[in-house]
Amino acid sequence: MTVLDGIMVDLSIVLGSAEVPIRQVLQMSRGAMIALDCGQDDPSLIYVNGELVAKGRVMVDGEVMSLEISELIKKQRH
Repeated sequence: MTVLDGIMVDLSIVLGSAEVPIRQVLQMSRGAMIALDCGQDDPSLIYVNGELVAKGRVMVDGEVMSLEISELIKKQRH
């Protein structure tokens, strides 16, 4: 066990985004689709604790989804 074991981080993978009025969300049923502002070849954005750290692409193999990291984002110094 290392000192890093047990440290929790919030990891988010963003495929795209959309602005949808709440009334439309409330009217959606199972299987409804929302158009995103990106294409299938656009990179997914990987955030750790709210900070962009990498870009990649989602891979699907049957029922298994994974993420291939294609670019690490350099931290900007303030």
